[in-house]
Amino acid sequence: MTLTLNEKFIGNSCSEAQIAALAPEAENAFRRVLERTGRGADFLGWVDLPVKFDREEFARIKAAAQKIRGMCDIFVVLGIGGSYLGARAAVEFVRSPLYNALPHDGPDIYFAGNTISPSALCELLTICKGKDICVNVISKSGTTTETAVAFRVFRRLLVEKYGEQGARERIFATTDKARGTLKASSDREGYQTFVIPDDVGGRYSVLTAVGLLPIAVAGISIDDMMQGAADARAAYQTPDIRANTAMRYAAIRQLMYRGGKKVEMLVGYDPYLQMTAEWWKQLFGESEGKENKGLLPHSVIYTTDLHSMGQYLQQGERLMFETVLQVNDQDHAYKIPDDPTAGDGLDYLCGRELADVNHTAMLGTLFAHSDGDVPNLVIEVSERSAYSFGYLVYFFEMACACSGYMLGVNPFDQPGVESYKKNMFALLGKPGYEELRQTLSERMK
Repeated sequence: MTLTLNEKFIGNSCSEAQIAALAPEAENAFRRVLERTGRGADFLGWVDLPVKFDREEFARIKAAAQKIRGMCDIFVVLGIGGSYLGARAAVEFVRSPLYNALPHDGPDIYFAGNTISPSALCELLTICKGKDICVNVISKSGTTTETAVAFRVFRRLLVEKYGEQGARERIFATTDKARGTLKASSDREGYQTFVIPDDVGGRYSVLTAVGLLPIAVAGISIDDMMQGAADARAAYQTPDIRANTAMRYAAIRQLMYRGGKKVEMLVGYDPYLQMTAEWWKQLFGESEGKENKGLLPHSVIYTTDLHSMGQYLQQGERLMFETVLQVNDQDHAYKIPDDPTAGDGLDYLCGRELADVNHTAMLGTLFAHSDGDVPNLVIEVSERSAYSFGYLVYFFEMACACSGYMLGVNPFDQPGVESYKKNMFALLGKPGYEELRQTLSERMK
């Protein structure tokens, strides 16, 4: 597995001399990560996780996944943010966005508890009718509104269908090791539990039980995934910005930001990258978007979004740069068929591999956007696999931590997330929020 940065399409926005000038600052940020001397250092458990994970729990995850694969038709994963994005990204990256509709030897996997939408919940309940179900509820505290509401619903469904004892065998909780509502109820009810480490925040947790259990249920090798992350960790142990690709990516992002760019657009040319982009958006958005600082992480899937966003990207305000995620070895081959009667003007493409046409579209877009003063950086990974996904996850996590320290923020907290929750709790009448409820009620008049 190799991961490389192709900088040919950056243009004049980021020169080698600029990167070299920023190298001491990038090295300082990198050392704060490795030496755990920066802000939020209590949440740096992910740094050594690929080589220091709990082997006993890892074995229990694999055993539970095998049990789940043999006892249900539908596996429902309840979690929000980092509690589901990484797992869903892995399933779509390694398997397919159409995983549930394609032939596979395990249960269908659905992700819920990440919205308060009644239509989404009711539609999933309809899908579950007449099916055998297992549930994985993921929450550090057990009080996250979206996930807790969904768990109430699915726990009742399981109890009604299988009884208390039967439900107990089908509920798997991933939560705090010792504290919280979900941990207490799991111990009381006898659910099998897995641990969210205290020193790993939600958006960095995909390589813990949070992500690994659903990923293993999809039949994906979590051994390969952890090996990919371990190899990435080994590759990013040097403070040399010429050799440490994660640190270099962090430096380039900061140069773009300091040069006036406000938006980083993660670009994929395959739909299976869409949820990887959603995971990436949370990782960087929640890590860097604070103190009125930070690039806005956005994403598109080309060529689809070139027909909706292409005009703005080409000729709109010059406030963004693009980071293209390219997977080199394609796992599907399909030649464009000959059809003399089509009349679509595409005869010159007959017999061409569709992957080659897609790659050529990428090259054409790279030239067009860079010529239009939209810098493009290309992250190339060798293949679509569990190993590659683990490698890529660690690359982005290390780059995000370094970038956050270079930005001057704590990359591991999220104080702004609580603001909407307080208002929602007050308006819903949660005890303890009476004064805020009165204030907001007056504002609504």
